Amino acid sequence: MSDRAQPIRQSAVEHSDLRPPRRVLMSVDAVGGVWRYAMDLAEAMRPSGVETVFAGFGPTPSEGQRREANRIGMLEWLAVQPDWMVEDEAALDGVSERLVELCLTHSANLLHLNLPSQAAGLAPQIPVVAVSHSCVTTWFEAVRGSGLPAHWLWQKRLNRDGFDRADVVLAPSRSHAAALIRSYGQIDNLMVVRNSSRAPCLMAAKESFVFAAGRWWDEGKNGAVLDRAAARMRWPLVVAGSCTGPNGKHLAFAHAEHLGELDHDSTMVLMSKAAIVISPSIYEPFGLAPLEAARTGAALVLSDIDTYRELWDGAALFADPREPGAFADAVDRLAMDAGLRAEMGRRSRQRSGEFTLAAQRDAMLDVYRRAMRQPSRLTAAE
Repeated sequence: MSDRAQPIRQSAVEHSDLRPPRRVLMSVDAVGGVWRYAMDLAEAMRPSGVETVFAGFGPTPSEGQRREANRIGMLEWLAVQPDWMVEDEAALDGVSERLVELCLTHSANLLHLNLPSQAAGLAPQIPVVAVSHSCVTTWFEAVRGSGLPAHWLWQKRLNRDGFDRADVVLAPSRSHAAALIRSYGQIDNLMVVRNSSRAPCLMAAKESFVFAAGRWWDEGKNGAVLDRAAARMRWPLVVAGSCTGPNGKHLAFAHAEHLGELDHDSTMVLMSKAAIVISPSIYEPFGLAPLEAARTGAALVLSDIDTYRELWDGAALFADPREPGAFADAVDRLAMDAGLRAEMGRRSRQRSGEFTLAAQRDAMLDVYRRAMRQPSRLTAAE
């Protein structure tokens, strides 16, 4: 991996002679983890004088999400889908123009784009930070073991153009940075800033059940294998999250108790009660659920993938993501051994202390300063 693709730690003072941007335009969607990432980060940066205007893409947010966004900053919703929800590049026509328009309307002096493709074609005299939380190219590599289908190759090209346009490109883990390099080749200014969670450290009395949360319609979350594992577990498995995706994909649970899509607070209450929390994902650039579970002191059972090994090795039990029996065996090992369960809960909680919102905020402020230090690409081309 490139030396540039390293975690940014204790580096916020490197560009302390530069002020952070006064107002950031940050792209979001209301479907997945990007929403939580954006809200928590923007709120953490407010005391540093950074205001955030959220530019929303895709299905409209709930009233609760709207209230949250407008409490933290200002929400503008665009009638445009994110790249992973469209079949044709033409559906994204006008994205760059709308982003420039919003920058001008709100006097934003930095663009924080949570889809790198949104940076493609941008030519404003404004710094751009592009964050790859995930992408269809690396998803296909991990989940299908293949390249993109021919009719989606435009997505790879747009992402490549976005990487080239951005002043700084971010990944949430070394593992995802390495996957990006495998898929796209060298990416200049690629760095790693790990995610965090502001979820409260709820330490409820643990109960004898297993919990999992995710967007189960996403094949990368591996819900079908998890459901087969549930049939073999000694303890009941309770799952939360949508089983029907925006593109009509659906997964039905037969052996787990599916509670449907819950709000974040309700999910955290359930998670805090579970003695064991499981994440069977095949594809995770970071994975917020294990971090939130670790903050509650749950024992973790995770799929044995590069990202989870990078972040949780020594603080979780691991299972082959293609083998339902491996997950069931790991869960049963914890269920039958209270001492081991308590020890793994202690380890996960201790490890979660490495992913603080303060560390993420400081690293991001440094990234913003780095981006603002870069000469405008438009100016440089003149």
